[in-house]
Amino acid sequence: QVQLVESGGVSVQLGGSLRLSCAASGSTFSFYAITWYRQAPGKERELVARIFSTGATNYADSVKGRFTISRDNAKNTVYLQMNGLKAEDKAVYYCNARDLLANNYWGQGTQVTVSS
Repeated sequence: QVQLVESGGVSVQLGGSLRLSCAASGSTFSFYAITWYRQAPGKERELVARIFSTGATNYADSVKGRFTISRDNAKNTVYLQMNGLKAEDKAVYYCNARDLLANNYWGQGTQVTVSS
């Protein structure tokens, strides 16, 4: 059974930085893609950043140039480095893994709060 555990969500000031972690059971390299999503109160869940097994990445326009997704295969962990945090980045951040059979796995989420 695949399990994803997010961590690193805390309250941070505007303009600050934060790194989220998504620890996966099993090799992260075996997943087709691992994606960070976020959901703000009253809004739909949205894609933030994705990393494929090839190492290719893509980002939502709203975070390009500020967020970086990366992975450490030895630690079975995917990271989301967030810099220049804005008020609109406040949300619950979820980690999603999709395997080659198109099965999706979700973590429990981690709260990011951005304060002025």
